[in-house]
Amino acid sequence: MTQKTILNDAHRALGARMVDFGGWDMPINYGSQIEEHHQVRRDAGMFDVSHMTVVDLSGERVREFLRRLVANSVDKLKLPGKALYTTMLNERGGVIDDLIVYFLADDLFRLVVNASTREKDLEWIEKQALEFGVEVTERPEFAIIAVQGPNAREKVIGLLREEDRVRIGKLGRFAAADAQYSDGTPLFVARTGYTGEDGFEIVVPAGGAAALWHALHEAGVKPAGLGARDTLRLEAGMNLYGQDMDETVSPYEAALGWTVSLDEGRDFIGREVLEQQKRDGAPRQMIGLVMDEKGVLRHGQKVLTPHGEGEVLSGTFSPTLGKAIAFARVPAGQLATGADANVRVDIRGREVPVRVVKFPFVREGQPQDGVLA
Repeated sequence: MTQKTILNDAHRALGARMVDFGGWDMPINYGSQIEEHHQVRRDAGMFDVSHMTVVDLSGERVREFLRRLVANSVDKLKLPGKALYTTMLNERGGVIDDLIVYFLADDLFRLVVNASTREKDLEWIEKQALEFGVEVTERPEFAIIAVQGPNAREKVIGLLREEDRVRIGKLGRFAAADAQYSDGTPLFVARTGYTGEDGFEIVVPAGGAAALWHALHEAGVKPAGLGARDTLRLEAGMNLYGQDMDETVSPYEAALGWTVSLDEGRDFIGREVLEQQKRDGAPRQMIGLVMDEKGVLRHGQKVLTPHGEGEVLSGTFSPTLGKAIAFARVPAGQLATGADANVRVDIRGREVPVRVVKFPFVREGQPQDGVLA
């Protein structure tokens, strides 16, 4: 049965084109997907991400539990409200999910996990939590609205009660705090996102979500669908679970080595495999591609390199760059950047040359060095 977020009627009232996304009825766009993309890059746009799952973890040993559960170190979270991006691994070092961990109190942490992995995530977390006496509480009573873009923070802050505005305005990146909407609705405001732009992800009680959505719309924040969200996150060099990584892929093979903390004395699940890959090298690597010829790079296309064959993971036309871009996973080996890498993509039997580039492709609206030829 297809699930609906609390904002489903609001999307339909705005003329959204709805699609099935992981069992959820979600807006793919409200008109022009490219215009929605540019709106976020140039001003501010908002996304309904209420299909994602909020999970609260509580108990005296909750920090100890998270030191075991995830590959990044929650010991980096020293002040309440600070957040950490990390992966949750199986014993083979494969990625069960990528998620954000929020430190709320010594006995309380919050996770936000992907919609498509909700059931397996909860089953895995609950199983691992047993020996630590940690209580796992899913919070379906919350909705989440992401407001992203260079003017996003200003527009959100203007809707808060006056006594919260300065405090939320000073909120650092990857940090969160409680606040209230001007009508008194409690909000959990996090300075995080999935677009490469500044902004907030706002956790709001479902009963107050529609009012906040409409207020944001009236403040000039235009709605954007999953189509623009996908092109924005790929330009920003951000992985999509199930397409760029899964349980057969390690963080090192997904260009997420920066989220792995091999801190001494912490035996997290999957550590042994990651230590071996850190020492000997992972068998595969993820690279960024730009195609200067006309056309679109798409998931599943064969990638030919001097070290063997790989495949395109996420691929799209980049509205900001005006070119096709992609992530690809290929055999490990040193590759030059630019056209000198001698990498090609098989598009319907034709080997099209592509350039290997470092990602993100775009940062805060600007192409990164080497992306544009």
